[in-house]
Amino acid sequence: MVALVVLAALATAGVMMGSKPLSAHTVGDALFRFDPSDTEHLVIRSLRLPRTVVGLLAGAALGLAGAVMQGVARNALADPGVLGVNSGAALFVVAGINFFGVTSLSGYVWFGLAGAAVSAAVVYAVGSMGASGATPLKLVLAGTATTAVLTSATQAVLLLNVSAFDQFRFWQVGSLAGRDEAVAWQGAPFVVAGAVLALALGRSLNLLALGDDTARALGQRVVRVRLAAALAVVLLSGTATAMAGPIGFVGLAVPHVARMLTGADHRWLLPYSMVLAPVLVLLADLVGRLVIRPTEVQVGIVTAAIGAPVLIAMVRSRKGAAL
Repeated sequence: MVALVVLAALATAGVMMGSKPLSAHTVGDALFRFDPSDTEHLVIRSLRLPRTVVGLLAGAALGLAGAVMQGVARNALADPGVLGVNSGAALFVVAGINFFGVTSLSGYVWFGLAGAAVSAAVVYAVGSMGASGATPLKLVLAGTATTAVLTSATQAVLLLNVSAFDQFRFWQVGSLAGRDEAVAWQGAPFVVAGAVLALALGRSLNLLALGDDTARALGQRVVRVRLAAALAVVLLSGTATAMAGPIGFVGLAVPHVARMLTGADHRWLLPYSMVLAPVLVLLADLVGRLVIRPTEVQVGIVTAAIGAPVLIAMVRSRKGAAL
């Protein structure tokens, strides 16, 4: 409940604050008595409100994706970056810019989602080779190798096209700036579908945490759970990355914070991660907007600056070391 209140406060502050602070009265008028000729109303409806909605969606998606990844891989360091999802999305976005002339963020969504799906499928196929199937260690190793290959391919494409590099570098740092209503509408169905699927996996992830053999003995279909988890991660992480760029530390750090509050039960860990992650994203976006006004620092840079010390402190703490 406290996290929900904080999230609502940050969302409100995100709409009101920026290079030019606006009053709550102006925000209310823009939402319920919109005047297209009023510049402040246009700023709220076309810039700040979509930006806040994209931050909520991307944050919730990244938090859930990180919690599902850590659960299915039984690895506290698993996140979309480690398992190749971000690098696949990045490669497809660069390919979209370079080969298809995509210039809009709404176009990035589709390429990013396709790239995340392809890279996840490749990682799972490679990690499933051999008699033991898709073990957590093999998935992490396959994800690391796939990330290296895809990152090299992305750099190769960027070196061939300076124009593509100029567009890509603003997307790559992770930012909510300039995200319009179309980006939010295009991403929302995928985030909702991924969230429903991820939240339904709570009990299955609890059983998977006991080990594959124990989970099978208790009637769990391990392969089916892993495939469902992979689909949820692709929908969540791929869409979030396409909407806002690769925002680091959210999917990695937030599930650890949620785990310290709820314990290891995924039926609670998943929804807590879904609420706490957008708190971090919106807070980072707000800090980035205010710290060097009138310009701003991209949210991906601020989450790294906030998330890294918090993660180190948790790892050094007694609870963090026990994760």
